[in-house]
Parts: sequence; C-alpha cells; structure tokens
Amino acid sequence: MTARTPDPDDIDADEIDPDDTGTDDSGTDEHDPDGIGRDHIPAAGESHRGAFGEFGGESGAFIERTFRERIVLVGVALPGVADDALDESLDELELLVDTAGADVVGRVVQRRSAPDPATYVGSGKAEEIRRVAEATDCDTVVFDDELSPAQQRNLEKLLGRTAIDRTAVILDIFGQNAHSQEGKAQVQLAMFRYRLPRLRGRGGSLSQQAGGVGTRRGPGETQLEIDRRRITRQVHKLEADLRRIAGTRATQRKSRRRSGLPEVVIVGYTNAGKSTLLNRLSGSGVLVEDRLFATLDATTRRLQLPGGESVLLTDTVGFVRKLPHQLVEAFRSTLDVANQADLLVHVIDGSAVDPDGNIDAVRTVLAEIAPDGDPSRIRPELLVFNKADRGPGADRCSARHPGSVVTSATTGQGIDDLLLRIGDRLRALLPAVELFVPYERSDVIAALHRAGEVITETPTDDGVMISARIAEDSAPRFAEFVLDRAS
Repeated sequence: MTARTPDPDDIDADEIDPDDTGTDDSGTDEHDPDGIGRDHIPAAGESHRGAFGEFGGESGAFIERTFRERIVLVGVALPGVADDALDESLDELELLVDTAGADVVGRVVQRRSAPDPATYVGSGKAEEIRRVAEATDCDTVVFDDELSPAQQRNLEKLLGRTAIDRTAVILDIFGQNAHSQEGKAQVQLAMFRYRLPRLRGRGGSLSQQAGGVGTRRGPGETQLEIDRRRITRQVHKLEADLRRIAGTRATQRKSRRRSGLPEVVIVGYTNAGKSTLLNRLSGSGVLVEDRLFATLDATTRRLQLPGGESVLLTDTVGFVRKLPHQLVEAFRSTLDVANQADLLVHVIDGSAVDPDGNIDAVRTVLAEIAPDGDPSRIRPELLVFNKADRGPGADRCSARHPGSVVTSATTGQGIDDLLLRIGDRLRALLPAVELFVPYERSDVIAALHRAGEVITETPTDDGVMISARIAEDSAPRFAEFVLDRAS
C-alpha cells in the first residue's frame, strides 16, 4: 500500500468525534486506515518531522532533538483572560520551546467563549492554523493549553502535523534536565501518565498477536493492548520506586529534625535565580544557567546566620504557570520539602514582565501540595525580589509588598539584609521564654542578643528579667537561666 499524507480537506468536520481517544481495541484504527504513523517514512517533500505525533519520527521525546524543529504556537483567550495576559503566556511558551531545542516560526491567537470539544479551537481556526503551518513549513504545532487525547488526535488529522501542548513541552524539558535517580524516575512517571491515554495504533503494529503456541489458538492481544499493559506495569514500578525513595527522604528528614536545625526552603518561579541565591548564601556549587528548569533536584546546604545560629537551606525545582498536574504529582515527594520547612524564602525575578503573576503561580502549586490541600497550611514565607542589578523592577515590587527584601544574587546586593531577615523571621516563629540573668553575667545577655530575639529587658535589684525567642539549637546554652513558669 502506498502511504499518503492525509489531506485535511478530505476530513468532514462532522465526522470528528470529540469522544474519540484515538485508540481501538478491535485492532483497527478508523482514523488511520493507511497505516501512516511512526513507522511511516515520509516521502520527499513531506515536512511532517515532529517527534511525537502521528507524523512523527522515531524519537521517544516530545520534541525532536536531531534537528531544530520549526514550531507554530497557538493561544486561546477564554473569558476572563486579557490579551496582554495571553501574549505573556505565549512569550513564556516560546521560551519553553527554545529551551526544549526548537524554533518558533509563527503564532496564531484566538478568543473563544469555551474550548471546542473536538479540536479545542474549532474547525475554522484549525483550517487557519493549517494554512499558517504550511506557509511556515513548520514541523509541530504547540498549543498553550492542555489538549485532550481526542483533541490532539483530531488536530493532527486536520493539520497534517504533530500537535502537542504546553504540558508536553514542559515534560520534554524536564526529561532533558533530570539527572538524579529520583528526578529521572519522577519525570518518567509523569511522561508515562501523559502518554498512556494517548496511545494509539501505528499501522501494522495493530495486528493481533497469536494466542498460545503456534497459531492454532485463538487471537491474542493487539500490540496496542500490549503497549498499554507495558506502560501500566512501568508506572506501577516507578510509583513503587518513588515510594521507596520517599521513605528514605523521610528518614533523612527525621534525622535533620533531630539535629534541631531550622529548615529554610527556597521556592520560586523557574529562572528566578534560586540556585544562584543558594550558591551566594552557602558557597555551594549548584549548577546555574540562564535557562528554564536548569536544575530539578533538591539541594540542601548548611547555612550560618549572622547571629551564629545554623539552618538547613534547601533549593527546589522551579515552578511555572500551568505546571502540568502530572509533574506536580510525580514531584510531590520532592516538593513536600516545602511543607516541612520552618520558613519559605520565595524568590521572585524583580525584572520579570509579570512578577505578581509569577508569585500567584508559585502559591497555586504550594496550595495544591499543601497537607490535605488546605492553603492555610502553607508555611510562612519571606518574599525576596531578586535581580536588582537588572533595573528598578525589584525595588518597585518590594514597595508593593511590605516586609520583602531586595537582592541581587549575582552581585551580592541585599544578601546581608536577607540573612538578617531570615534570622528574624525564624526567631519570630519561636515561642517566647522568660529568663533571669544576674548582672555579673552580662556575657549571657550579649549572647542572647546574638543567638535569639530579645523582646523585653526589665532591670531588677539582682539582675535582668528578659523575654526572648531562642533558636532550638541554641536553647541549651541558656537553660540554667530560664524561669520555670509553674514556680
């Protein structure tokens, strides 16, 4: 049979099934009668080179990396979404595509009252996108919102090209940047969960496998069914591996808790400068790149504050708008460190186009992973507006958020102030204790000022009554001076 490229004009929009998942357990694929799929070798002149879709190559990635794919972006503004917000979202998507290793060659935008169940954008806009794709000779069309398996399937038939969404792009980037055993397992799990409902037959691969020895037994499973079972088995294995890793992480966390050291966790939007800040504060050598999701693995370092007390400082994976649910679930064990923190240092790129939107995006994810999904249980946060060296944006943002800190992790600006504020905020979280210090032990009073927060000092005939907050690791030094409230 001679393979041909489907002509979208041959497809009747009325025949597109919004409930079609692109799979058929019977062993035939009604939308792919000619077997055009991954096993199809494009003829000369065909440009359908995208990595993932019906017309994709052999790569297991969502975006082909053997060459720079040409990408057209599609954004849809639903009710309540302003045009500038859509533009900002597409700008970020373009940066994501560049990070994944592809080039954006065009954009198509639309305003709709609701997504079309069959194609998300409707048949008329899909035809416009097809014309733009042909004019730009693009390989893949990337949608800013997540597509259902049916929508993706129908769009690829109409467009004659790979159609993926923002979720696939982010998953692809995470797949490139995961290095640790846990990080790789988390990304693989998210990818499998994304791919599973999108499995579909690939031409001859749908043929029935013989049931039993030889061919005398009844028909066995289709290749599609085998693929589903294989992926399901891999998902279960990865989930078990991550539960084991999570158990190890919980044991490590208990050990840290027994050390009595407060835990400070750095969170923030991707590329806000979190790793640079960690390096500046602790002198660690965490990888720093000016690109999205440069690091995915949590890193913990010991940090000494100006008052002399020590804390554990942990960097986390960066967040982004519309962070795929698959990734939130897969990285839950890693992100859970934010729920165990005594203080969150929320780093924001003060030079960003929409820093307040970035703050909201991070808080949305924190609320999603909060214990019992209760936003009120999000840990206390200290806002840090970073990249002050790139203009006045950080100062303007800080003025709108009293109590925040302005820094430049690159130059060191504001770092001393940040360290002092971290110490103050941690001490403010501690319960106040009452102490009596004789006058001859003025050294103790001085040490209290260094190691804790002195709230009040009241002179008496024999010494000084002091109300103070003392870090847990410093408390034993002052135990003999603490008053017994029951006496």
